[in-house]
Amino acid sequence: MANNVFQNVIVQLKDATDRAFGVIDNDGCVVSSTDVSVLGERWAEAAIKLAGSNSQTVVFGQRTFKAILNSTGYFEYAVFCTGDDEQAKVYCNLAYIALSDAKTFYEEKHDRGSFVKNIIMDNILSGDIYIRAKELHFVADAPRAVFLVRQVGRSDVTAVDVLASMFPDRNQDYVLSVNESDIAVIKQLPGEVSGEELEAIAKAMEDKLKNELYVKTVIGIGTVAGHLRELSDAYKEAQTAIDVGKVFDTERSIINYENLGIGRLIYQLPTTLCDIYLTEVFKKNSIDSLDQETLFTINKFFENNLNVSETSRKLFVHRNTLVYRLEKIKKLTGLDLRQFDHAIVFKVALMVRKYLSSWDVR
Repeated sequence: MANNVFQNVIVQLKDATDRAFGVIDNDGCVVSSTDVSVLGERWAEAAIKLAGSNSQTVVFGQRTFKAILNSTGYFEYAVFCTGDDEQAKVYCNLAYIALSDAKTFYEEKHDRGSFVKNIIMDNILSGDIYIRAKELHFVADAPRAVFLVRQVGRSDVTAVDVLASMFPDRNQDYVLSVNESDIAVIKQLPGEVSGEELEAIAKAMEDKLKNELYVKTVIGIGTVAGHLRELSDAYKEAQTAIDVGKVFDTERSIINYENLGIGRLIYQLPTTLCDIYLTEVFKKNSIDSLDQETLFTINKFFENNLNVSETSRKLFVHRNTLVYRLEKIKKLTGLDLRQFDHAIVFKVALMVRKYLSSWDVR
């Protein structure tokens, strides 16, 4: 934070009283003061005392101090006022309020990380994005990828620092804590990149957290944003990728929004419409009438592109045995999976059923 912001505030305080005011950093160095003779002095003992003060006023060396904590609750700066009497304590608290507000305003206005976070969280009007980007000398129309890293099971607060070490260019890449389990990573790209390249970046992040912190993650990737105002949509897409993947692709830990396919459409359907669809498709018998062995056979048949010979080989059964099973499915459901149109209908129905099942466990 620019020290002249503190200086501007305390100069105004000086006009209200004959006390001297100032600010020290967490090393005890005087970075701003109405008494210019103490600028640059280091009061290490005062800093040590303030570190454990929990933002309570502290008296040291005939001065009254009050710590200004950062967003993580650590002592970052402290305001001081000359004197150790009750009046000094009142003045110090007033100065603390003024300087804390100035610090917050400055950081919100000039901190690029806060600016990017406000964009992805929709906390800034789209019309203000261009203005603020210009103030911060921010390149607005550079391509940027948005990754949402979700810690599964156990969360580690140091995960943000571990990921930040992978993206050292703080003027282009941003690692932002969203909540106790989610971390947003916004990476500026040199140009066009493929989906495989984005997944390789996500894989590197997954491996880093797994190897250093033993944290399991699932990572959603949004479409590449060509402009700052598109970051919010890309972040929402990364969220959707995780949510849809949790239903339809539970084996994968890295899900790209662009690869969600029909699962993305089904996820947006109301459950009542899904129930109607299943009723219309399975007029003869409910899909629940199919046993686990039959469902396993169907899934293998789909995995092998409706190829009877290849599927029977993978299932270690005779070709005629598989044909018999497919005929049985046709009698039960009225759908012949060897016909492409019927197979499509059945595949969608299986996904709809899976989607409805996910609602049952919520």
